[in-house]
Amino acid sequence: MLRKFIGDRAFYRRVIAIALPIIIQNGIGNFVSLLDNIMIGQIGTVQMSGVSIVNQLIFVFNLCIFGATSGAGIFTAQFFGSKDNEGVRHTFRFKILSGALISAVGIVIFLLFGQPLIQLYLKGEGDPANALQMLEYGQQYLLVMLWGLPAFAISNAYASTLRESGETIVPMIASTSAVFVNLFLNWVLIFGNLGAPELGVEGGAIATVISRYVELAIVTAWTHLHSQKMPFIRGAFRSMAIPGQLFWTIMRKGMPLLVNEALWSIGMVMLNQCYSTRGLDVVPALNISSTIYNLSGVVFMALGNAVGIIIGQMLGAGEPEETVRSEDRKLIFTSVVSSLVFAGILAAVSRLFPTLYNTSDEVRSLATKLICISALIMPFNAYTHAIYFTLRSGGQSLVTFLFDSCFVWVFCVPLALILSRLTSMPILWLYLTCQSAELIKCALGTYMIKQGKWIQNLTKKAA
Repeated sequence: MLRKFIGDRAFYRRVIAIALPIIIQNGIGNFVSLLDNIMIGQIGTVQMSGVSIVNQLIFVFNLCIFGATSGAGIFTAQFFGSKDNEGVRHTFRFKILSGALISAVGIVIFLLFGQPLIQLYLKGEGDPANALQMLEYGQQYLLVMLWGLPAFAISNAYASTLRESGETIVPMIASTSAVFVNLFLNWVLIFGNLGAPELGVEGGAIATVISRYVELAIVTAWTHLHSQKMPFIRGAFRSMAIPGQLFWTIMRKGMPLLVNEALWSIGMVMLNQCYSTRGLDVVPALNISSTIYNLSGVVFMALGNAVGIIIGQMLGAGEPEETVRSEDRKLIFTSVVSSLVFAGILAAVSRLFPTLYNTSDEVRSLATKLICISALIMPFNAYTHAIYFTLRSGGQSLVTFLFDSCFVWVFCVPLALILSRLTSMPILWLYLTCQSAELIKCALGTYMIKQGKWIQNLTKKAA
């Protein structure tokens, strides 16, 4: 029975070859983000809270970019699997154009509505003077961070295309270089080292923006200098034209992914806003908890990406259905088992990690408890994450939309709104209840996987 879920050496070599660079890239990125977070936390709780709120808002933009590149990326992986370089080139153009559009819209929205969006998180009980300071620091941080949005969008277009074309090392190097630049500049600009001015939260934002452009420079330079290995880049900018039939096919299959990522991320923002109504201490506690959770979850998150790449390439190559199902089952099992290990590690450091922050004992205690709840839910997150990428690999965009963001908005957000507005449920029970909805999503995902409608070759249809 267990043999159905365990692969041979060739299977794990392939998984490691794809997932390990992503794990290293995301792991280093999240580790440096953790150090970045701790540095901001050393300034004070109100500064950390203001930055945390803005990062949640920018998270929506980041996932919109991810959704746009992922929609086209479904086709990129399958075009690469069928050795169609022209198809890969067209999907790359789609990513560039959609990223530019989303960046422009995002900058306008943040400039016009940044202040009221930040204020949504400052409705809980606490010192009004602290709330005002959180707003001021958040606005300072946001105005600088806007300069980095276009760089993030373009570098994602390059990096995702490279990964879907089998090149995972270069995006890892670019991202790793950027996060170390970010870390060094944080130390210099936040605290005023090496003769630089002490800029606090603005220094942290400047460091992040510079690191975005470093990442962009590396990934674009390598791609253009290695056009023989990445032929899709040859002539990619001679024209931005995309064949009409392919464009609308990507829109039809990919737009639900973009809408899904946008709605899902906004749903997460809404959930955090509901949690914040239980007091100003909740904002920094959630920030501490989510930071260490993101680092602990890099393995199952990377394995989810590996599911999308491996299964997408197999479908594009026309592999038999049973072979695809077998590989997918093993990939999902590997993801869940890895998450069990890291959930245990997360629970083990739940008391130690909050002590690294310059904050109150109340915030540290709350953060510890939130970390333990997150560790409990992590294996279920890993399972649904792998299912999401399975469904996406076969172009089941509408299904993933229903599975992901619709579930959040139909079930999770109304539940959080009702419990936070109409009851006096304490924050820990509120958080646990809303997070436990993941169990229902697991059951829905299992049903969708068994149906098998995601097993389809999109490249033949696009052709």
